[in-house]
Amino acid sequence: MGSVFEVFVSSILDNNIALAMILGMCPLIAISTSTKNARGMGYAVVFVVTITGIINYPIYLLLQQTGTEQLNLLVFIITIAATVQFLEMFLEKFFPTLHNAFGIFLPLITVNCAVLGVSLFFVTNQYNFVETAAFSFGSGVGWLIAIVLLSGLREKMDKKSDVPKGLAGKGIAFITLGILALAFVGFTGVAS
Repeated sequence: MGSVFEVFVSSILDNNIALAMILGMCPLIAISTSTKNARGMGYAVVFVVTITGIINYPIYLLLQQTGTEQLNLLVFIITIAATVQFLEMFLEKFFPTLHNAFGIFLPLITVNCAVLGVSLFFVTNQYNFVETAAFSFGSGVGWLIAIVLLSGLREKMDKKSDVPKGLAGKGIAFITLGILALAFVGFTGVAS
């Protein structure tokens, strides 16, 4: 196990939840058409991933103590759903434009495999509480970086590129994600 800083940096770069683990693709592709919306969704994912990781850690310890850790998947999903519901109510009340821009994708954070994946990864990596918090926050930041990079590239390509008709839209987005993922592979070993 490395230091907390190494866990944090690794979760952003070489263990990026979107570009290395390939999790959370549905909202990543759908929301990345606008940098403004991508940033908003990225911040929402950072918030949800960090809060649910921090909440799920002591819950998992309680499940271990009672010998019911096989229920962790169910309990993690309930925690994620409650956190997303809180976030949705908050955005609807204070940021209605952003809430409307997310559409169906905000409630879908509940079933975003990236959010659940972070909670399951801290269990398999046997992180302590501080490492879990660093990993959760770093994973959210890594997902934010991925969606903002993708949205910026998509906006540039829409304005300045002549993308073949068959690849326009989601096709070129997946190809761009593949190239970004290759670039992030270059960070492998930086934090170790």
